[in-house]
Amino acid sequence: MQIGPYKLSNPLILAPMAGITDKPFRRICRRLGAAMAVAEMLTSEQRLWHTNKSRLRRDLRGELEPVSVQILGTDPDIMAQAAKLNVENGAQIIDINMGCPAKKVCNVAAGSALMRDERLVTEILSAVVGAVDVPVTLKMRTGWDLENRNAVSIAKIAEDIGIAALTVHGRTRACKYNGEAEYETIAQVKQSVSIPVIANGDITSPEKAQHVLEYTKADALMIGRGAQGNPWLFKEILNYLETGQYLQAPGVEEIRSVMLEHVRAMHVFYGETMGVRIARKHVGWYGERLEGFGLYKAEINKAQSAVEQLMVLERLFGAEFSAPTREESKREYISLG
Repeated sequence: MQIGPYKLSNPLILAPMAGITDKPFRRICRRLGAAMAVAEMLTSEQRLWHTNKSRLRRDLRGELEPVSVQILGTDPDIMAQAAKLNVENGAQIIDINMGCPAKKVCNVAAGSALMRDERLVTEILSAVVGAVDVPVTLKMRTGWDLENRNAVSIAKIAEDIGIAALTVHGRTRACKYNGEAEYETIAQVKQSVSIPVIANGDITSPEKAQHVLEYTKADALMIGRGAQGNPWLFKEILNYLETGQYLQAPGVEEIRSVMLEHVRAMHVFYGETMGVRIARKHVGWYGERLEGFGLYKAEINKAQSAVEQLMVLERLFGAEFSAPTREESKREYISLG
């Protein structure tokens, strides 16, 4: 699939998930098969960019191409300025969020709430496309609620304005993440426009990936929650699409290697205190694949230092803890930019 000048190596993209798809996780998913990993959603309000959270989300150093950054907002001029500044910061693709169903986002009429106002959608898309010389993409839902599915209408507006690709999550804003995603609307969007369409929602297995591609005729798939604790899903899907065969599930040693790489990278990227705290949820997702994880979960969550957290994880795998050397830590820091 092509997005502007960027030809993706395969049809699998990691979805932007706030608080989850940070640089350490994006790096692992890219290595395990994702052709692109969209950075976490960033508000267009520049006055909020000076927080530690926003500063880390804007850190694109060492990012693999193509570098896609998602922005969120409701004011066309502010969105346009945010797009410009992100391009200056290294973004090669700007993605506009009209898909987030979170209450705190929709209460300010951002995210999927924008789909209620097609006039404002037109103004925002026009302002952002006109402000930057890189491809602009749009992520949206099927509509506001079950009685108001207007994804096809917005898709046509987006194509006319010059949006380079569309991602459609197979739920309305009212559905949040409840129930099952529906793909009929995504298929309708694909039939209605000539720009690339990316299908999103409940893609959690190789068989589901193949079904969604065949049913919707989408050009690519965006995978979100299915990759939590399972970054191997990308290469498993790729292998299945190419050969029709299943890859062997990762063994305990491979899970250990990837999990520890991920945890150490979070310690480096966020700093020890914040890194230890953020690592807990990822460790919990990895742990769902491990027999006996429940016996260690409470101890892992109580760990206050990087060394303590890594020591507990090594005991989980029946290994002795070996703290990274100064040189290993330095290499990890450099690799994260």
